[in-house]
Amino acid sequence: MQQHFGKIAGGVAGLFLVGYIIAVYWSIEPSAFNVVEKAKQTAEQEQVKMVPGYVTSTALIEVSETLLNKPGGYLSNDKMPPSVLMDNMPAWEYGALEMVRDLALSMRKDFSRSQSQSTEHQALKKAQPQFNISSTAWVWPSAEGEYQVGIEHLKRYRTQIANPQDRESQFYARADNLRSWLKEAEKRLGSLSQRLSASVGQDRVNTDLAGDSAANQATYAPSHHVVKTSWWKIDDVFYESRGATWALLHFLKAVEHDFADVLDKKNAKVSLQQIIRELESTQETVWSPMILNGSGFGFVANHSLVMANYISRANAALIELSELLAQG
Repeated sequence: MQQHFGKIAGGVAGLFLVGYIIAVYWSIEPSAFNVVEKAKQTAEQEQVKMVPGYVTSTALIEVSETLLNKPGGYLSNDKMPPSVLMDNMPAWEYGALEMVRDLALSMRKDFSRSQSQSTEHQALKKAQPQFNISSTAWVWPSAEGEYQVGIEHLKRYRTQIANPQDRESQFYARADNLRSWLKEAEKRLGSLSQRLSASVGQDRVNTDLAGDSAANQATYAPSHHVVKTSWWKIDDVFYESRGATWALLHFLKAVEHDFADVLDKKNAKVSLQQIIRELESTQETVWSPMILNGSGFGFVANHSLVMANYISRANAALIELSELLAQG
């Protein structure tokens, strides 16, 4: 009996060890890739010219495919171990997915349209909603299936804008279009920065109605309140930020190529390059086996505050770039 029990315990321990090793492997974050080189390779395969918008479309497609094809595949909706017990990689996936959603929407409503009264591109009209299904959907339709359909529509759009005979499919590399998307990125980074900073708790003054004496809001809010991220959510917010900045980093590098003339005219390329440099810092290797949450000036590091620093600097530079693009 005792020998039989020992075999069972050994088998359970072996399964746990295998599951742990698999979980560690699946938790390895994807490496950054060269968006321009990816676009060049695709253009050569399809035997088309790299027109404006081709690199941005490729970056959106490649980032989306990485979510589905990285080690372990898409994990956010898995219901079996070990992935059901993992939270860091699903949080990373969600951060990247939010950036994919923002760019897909901007592609549909801004980059592919010349005016507010112009018609939507049919491929983008079908692609953008596909990315809005819940990230945890696992029964039919599953998140992976819907995202893959969206990717196929994006590929069709990319092929169409590279076709010189297709005058209806366009990508307009204009300053106002770029600024509209940058404003969305600002909001994402601003939110992430606030959530990361709240890892140690902050007593914040309510500035919701500042700057407008006639402003009002739906319900009462105190003049100040304490904001603190739950201890259980600190690592999730950190990895969500890692995923979001990873995706945004690739999108901005694509924009640097497709909007080169606009950025040169505004003398804004160096500003964009500084943002890219700040975001690259967010992707440095985390050597600690866990995300530490020391106080601001304590003995133990606070990884969330370090990440918040890089994101806040990138966000401030994004705001400056947006204002620069608005100038004549």
